This record gives sequence, C-alpha cells and structure tokens, in this order.
Amino acid sequence: MINQLTEAELMNFLFLPGFSTTEQVTEISGRGVGLDVVHNMVHEVGGVVRAVSTPGKGMSFHLELPITLSVVRTFLVIIAGEPFAFPLARIERCLKLPKADIERVEDRQYFRFDQTNIALIDIHDVLDKIQPTYQQNELAVVVISDRLNAYGLVVDKFLGECDLVVHPLDPRLGKVANISAAAIMLDGSPVLIFDIDDLVRSIDNLLLGKRLRKLDGSSGLSSSKRKRVLVVDDSITVREMERKILENQGYEVEVAVDGIEGWNAIRIEHFDLLVSDVDMPRMNGIDLISHIRQHEELKSLPIIIISYKDSKEHRLQGLEAGANYYLTKSSFEDNSFIEAIVDLIGEA
Repeated sequence: MINQLTEAELMNFLFLPGFSTTEQVTEISGRGVGLDVVHNMVHEVGGVVRAVSTPGKGMSFHLELPITLSVVRTFLVIIAGEPFAFPLARIERCLKLPKADIERVEDRQYFRFDQTNIALIDIHDVLDKIQPTYQQNELAVVVISDRLNAYGLVVDKFLGECDLVVHPLDPRLGKVANISAAAIMLDGSPVLIFDIDDLVRSIDNLLLGKRLRKLDGSSGLSSSKRKRVLVVDDSITVREMERKILENQGYEVEVAVDGIEGWNAIRIEHFDLLVSDVDMPRMNGIDLISHIRQHEELKSLPIIIISYKDSKEHRLQGLEAGANYYLTKSSFEDNSFIEAIVDLIGEA
C-alpha cells in the first residue's frame, strides 16, 4: 500500500495523532502529538498546513492563515439560485470541465487533473437541492480536498473572489451541516460559507450509499429506446462480465454493488429487467426481490437471479421470493442467460 501512496499522502501521515518517525520516546519527542496539535490549531482558525520533503535537503512546512479571524477571502458560486462561499485557502482549483473529459467507472464519475483522478460530484446531491439540467458543454467545477481526498464539485455558476466579514451562526441552530458561518455581501444579500471538512465528510457518506446523477449527459432517465437492465452483484468481475454480455446484445446496462444500492437505483430510475446475485453485503438478493415484489409500482418488474449456488433448496428460495428465472453463473458459457432475458423482455 505504501508503494501506491503519493508523496502528499505520505506527508499527511505526519499530522495524524500518535504518529511519530522516531523509534524511541523521550521527554520531548516520540509521542506523536506535535504536528497533530499544529494541524488542529491551524484548522480551528480556518487555515491549512502542508509538509513538503526534499530528500537530502530537508523539509518545509507551509501554513496558510487568514489575515484576521473576522475577514476571510472566499470564492463565490451560485447553487440552485443562491450564493455560497468556499474559503479560498481550502480550494485546490476552479476550472471549466468539458463533458467530453468526464470518465466513468461503474456508477462513479471522475476526471484527470495533474495526473490524478478527481471524483466528480454534483453539489446538489450533497446539499439535497433541486438538480438542474446541465445543457452547456462545460461544467463549472470547484476542486476541494482534505488531507487525504480531493473532489470536484459541480456548481451552477462562478461569481469570483470576495472578502467577506464572517458572522457566526446563531448557536440555537446547533451544527448546521456543511456550513461554518454566514456573511453579508455588498448588495446586502446573505451568503453561507462552507465548512470544507464537514463537506468532505458528507461527500464520503454520500458515495457509500447513494446513486449519483450522471453529469456527462447519460442521465438515468434516458430518452434512448434501448431496453435498460440493472445488474446487481458485489463482484466487480461478475458485474463487468454481465455488463459486457448484455451490451454486446444491444441492451443499456447500469450496475449496483449490493442490494441497498440496487434498491435505491430501482426506485429512482426506470429499468426493464433486474439481474441480481444472492449473497451480497448490506442487503442480499432475496431481500431485494422481496422488497420489489411488495412495492406497488415495481412488483411486475422481470427479475433474473444468477448465483453460484445450484441446489434445489436455493432455487426454490429464489423463485418463491419472486424471481422469474434462477440461473447459475455457468449460464454465461451457453445461451441460457440471453435466452432468459429475451423471453422476459424481448431483444434489445
């Protein structure tokens, strides 16, 4: 794992609590608290600290701090018709991203920047805002990061840099998710200032369980007349094999990594067929099928189970749950998989 880490990721270990490079604990070193304290203190005042090492020459530490604690330099954007502010010290880059540069791996989107893959997220997903339809060929992207992860957030529009006088939020509100403070712009309109660390945590949680809207124009609500199939399997090898077989037959394919993600997808997007494994984390295939068959709008959806288990007991369990076909993964080697699909929904 160490060999795969970048130089910046290795340097970030220095700021972890309890981490030390010395082999012995003395009265003044070895307890792993020094740089951790520096990081926490700098972060508390809205700053950022980075370490850069040059072998044979030494190490330098870069501390970026606001001029005062009441005025912060920000970058203003428009999200769902409202202004929001990113602390400028916490922004890695702002850029216009052509849709053609967006890459996809299964259900996640990313783009390449400085030889690094940056995950691409629609900030409307994070803030639970009404999502616009991006008609333009370029997306406005703000790249933010904590010490370990970087994300590209798609916003509606850039407004530019601005110095804002920070107003703490009323303590009666408690902790407002993703927001650190507020400010008043020159025209008198209020603006919320993002808490970048909280925003990154929200993105991490979002990526764990929610299907994100496509930003490259390949929306789940496709106008294509091709029949759509959802493949749910926790094995990336099996998912990609099934995707390839189905796409070669002309079907449009989406994938989900477990039952929970499959259940979320089937309620958000339209599919003509579900192909599911049985043994999966969080929600297995039998529970997924049971949920679908009990749903008023989804109960008639054609379902195929494909599993390594080939006993009579497992077949009966799958069919009794509501699957139309129960196939083994050896069906990839003959035409039975495609024949079952054609029988249920016809050719693509």
